Amino acid sequence: MIAEEILVRQLKQKDLQAKAFEVLVNAYKERLYWHIRRIVLDHADADDVLQNTFIKVFRNIDSFKGDSKLFSWMYRIATNEALSFLKNKANKLKLNEDQLYSKISEELRADVYFEGDEIQLKLQQAIAGLPEKQKLIFNMKYFQELKYQEISEILETSVGALKASYHLATKKIEAFLKEQ
Repeated sequence: MIAEEILVRQLKQKDLQAKAFEVLVNAYKERLYWHIRRIVLDHADADDVLQNTFIKVFRNIDSFKGDSKLFSWMYRIATNEALSFLKNKANKLKLNEDQLYSKISEELRADVYFEGDEIQLKLQQAIAGLPEKQKLIFNMKYFQELKYQEISEILETSVGALKASYHLATKKIEAFLKEQ
């Protein structure tokens, strides 16, 4: 892949934008899909949010200042899009967010795109019961193996707060799994 600075410059040049955007999508679509999928859980929903994320990236690339990595900026957009999607879905179904997470984690059994076994299903249910920020941090650290510094840039919070949230999340998940 070409250097990030060059890609950003090409994304901001109208004559090079289409090709650069294709490179960007190919480079990040899988990582962003799985990030989004861990938040929304459903494959079709993740595809919709991913598409919205890339539309937002394309429309707002001129406002990207380079204060963070392009990757971090896109993850922040993907995270916000996924959370907004879930809020809207909860409102449409007249559920609060906890009820929605519980409902969609239960629906994983019927999801043909979910390849997990019973243990993985229980883990997803445990994660669904976490507060939103702990859920995000746990998913980014545990599944995506991001470094605390990267998560800090994406969520715009301190590394110390992230470590504390991750620790609390793991304790809550352990307690949930022991109860099962």
